Amino acid sequence: MDIRRVDEHRKRDHLPLLLLADEQEDMVERYLTRGTMFALDMDGATAGVCVVTDEGDRVLEIKNLAVDPAYQRRGLGRALIEFVAARARGRYDALQVGTGDSPLTVPFYEACGFVRHHRVENFFPNNYDHPIVEAGVLLKDMVYLRREL
Repeated sequence: MDIRRVDEHRKRDHLPLLLLADEQEDMVERYLTRGTMFALDMDGATAGVCVVTDEGDRVLEIKNLAVDPAYQRRGLGRALIEFVAARARGRYDALQVGTGDSPLTVPFYEACGFVRHHRVENFFPNNYDHPIVEAGVLLKDMVYLRREL
């Protein structure tokens, strides 16, 4: 397993993975150019990606975290989070993530040490051109979770 920074051809080379975590391409484009992207390579292939942005006030935000379904449930998402957290310590006070209130994603982030911080009401209906459903749940509000570094 190797984690590397990706500076070129982010969209061209990694869009299918990015769309696993954020299914609307124009939403991915909003943060892809201003964020820092990392790729986790395994078995000669890119198995996961993570995009983070500086949100000011010493807060780093995970905007996209995706692992190829063939590599899921192996701790790779957690490995990307721990890699980002280790790089951020000393420069940032907190790592946060915004996600839908889904029974798949919220427990994952809580298991990685994140706690609920705040929510943005009606984020998904106001920002996506179609309903977003995850694990049978229609997503409405963006839930922000935060982990102190």
